[in-house]
Amino acid sequence: MSHSSLQFFPFKPTAICAQSSPSSPIPPSSKEEAIVQAKISLSTTLEKPLNNPKLVGKLKKLKQPRFRVEIPVVDDSPDSLSQLALDVFGDIPIKRKGSPIKIIILWPNLNLAETATQAFQSHSSTQVEHIEIPSVIKTDTRILNSADVAIFLAPEASQLAIMKNITDFMFPKPVVIFNPRWAFEEESGLGELCGFVGSFEVVYSFVGLEVRGILSKRKGVIFKCVRDGVVSGEKWNVLVEEEGELKVISRFKARPSIGEVENVLYNLMAINSPITKSAKFFKDLVSNVTGKK
Repeated sequence: MSHSSLQFFPFKPTAICAQSSPSSPIPPSSKEEAIVQAKISLSTTLEKPLNNPKLVGKLKKLKQPRFRVEIPVVDDSPDSLSQLALDVFGDIPIKRKGSPIKIIILWPNLNLAETATQAFQSHSSTQVEHIEIPSVIKTDTRILNSADVAIFLAPEASQLAIMKNITDFMFPKPVVIFNPRWAFEEESGLGELCGFVGSFEVVYSFVGLEVRGILSKRKGVIFKCVRDGVVSGEKWNVLVEEEGELKVISRFKARPSIGEVENVLYNLMAINSPITKSAKFFKDLVSNVTGKK
């Protein structure tokens, strides 16, 4: 194991097939497909709380809907992130009876908020407001009151305390963390804010990974996609590329740690290594000769 390493990186989808059971969602083969999948997953998940007429008068019994979406991006420049936001939220198909949905997107800095505002001006069919996270505390809170959904887009770990205050203020309305800039493995070190981050249920995540052995390397993905708005029960799939296809090699109920993914991938590589194959074949041969099975 000392000669191998596991790396997580913004996976760039390629046009490859994915083998999975009919009940498993199939990973995207392009960035565009990932965006479509994420839009459908998030919109169907948001529809239930946004159409729930029982919200008023039962606030104390309610659990605030908190969701998380992760689409890997190689370019995180203001123009690129603004385009991603426009692609997802510019015409997100959330169905609600009565008035249209109003979304507020909270950006980590003023530059991103201004760039996104310009991008949405002539291209968006949705009511979307853009604001920077640091200024929310100083701004009139009516901008938050008027929103039906709050989206933290590309937030920094250093902003989590403010994000918690905003999320609490938005209660019982849905809040989404979209493409956080901290890594999952960093979350255990967030102290008391770890619980806050953990309260957001992942509805869509597509994370690339690569394991390097002595003689070979494998590419794969960790993938979760909630369908039909049902968050509970959807598993995390670990897929690895074999002969040009992504194949599911393991499933987890909870988000797998790096250690868990490492074990799965190292075991797979050991099974497929020439030395192990020879050893297995030799053992079978001995069994056949002795008549023992």
